[in-house]
Amino acid sequence: MDRLSGKVALITGAGSGIGRESAVLFAAEGARVVCVDLNEHTALETADLVISAGGEAIAVTADVSSDRDSHRMVDAATEAFGGLHVMFNNAGIMHSDDGDSQSTSEAIWDLTMNINAKGVFLGCKYGIPAILESGGGSIINTASFVARLGAATPQVAYTASKGAVLALTRELAVVHARQGIRVNALCPGPLRTELLMNLLDTDEKRRRRLVHVPMGRFGLAEEMAKAALFLASEDASYVTGTEFLVDGGIASAYVTAE
Repeated sequence: MDRLSGKVALITGAGSGIGRESAVLFAAEGARVVCVDLNEHTALETADLVISAGGEAIAVTADVSSDRDSHRMVDAATEAFGGLHVMFNNAGIMHSDDGDSQSTSEAIWDLTMNINAKGVFLGCKYGIPAILESGGGSIINTASFVARLGAATPQVAYTASKGAVLALTRELAVVHARQGIRVNALCPGPLRTELLMNLLDTDEKRRRRLVHVPMGRFGLAEEMAKAALFLASEDASYVTGTEFLVDGGIASAYVTAE
């Protein structure tokens, strides 16, 4: 039996990377998928991929840092499919001008926090009532291994924003545990995504990021999608409030080094 049969899943950042892979995989597992992205074209592309594979999907253009847009994307899910069971707050940015505390501007800090942290808050703010109305479900918030370890290549706003996602996830998990809502943070390690490869734009930068990864390679978006599927499904029925590290062993390598 499909692991998400009869479920409605909303995925932000669905136009590429983890979001796109998750949309395709969730649909293959029986979910009707709401593909949300700031980029209308890529959101439509992902929805078309789902539909062409025999699944059900709609595309929604939304800025997750906007209260109005976040409300609207959840409304679109319930209007199109009659409910909401899985909320994957995945949208995020890693800005090339994000550096250390001296070099990072206030504007880059605010932009990063608004999308990466506020965007998760707003997704939960409007997603939770819809999930409760649908009888419960799962929320997955994309954090990062850097929220636990810090980044070898300085990106202070990104790291702080992902730390906020972890803290928010823990609190919401506790608050809603007895209401049938599980809330977990997916913490990817370094991934071979366009976002990170554009930031690590030289072989030297890429080698520096990989030096502490025991598996010796970047992770793949489809590997993160499989982890998100576990958290979304009833396979994870007793899992809430966790930091689900899918990081090639990098967190263990840092702990061992200490």
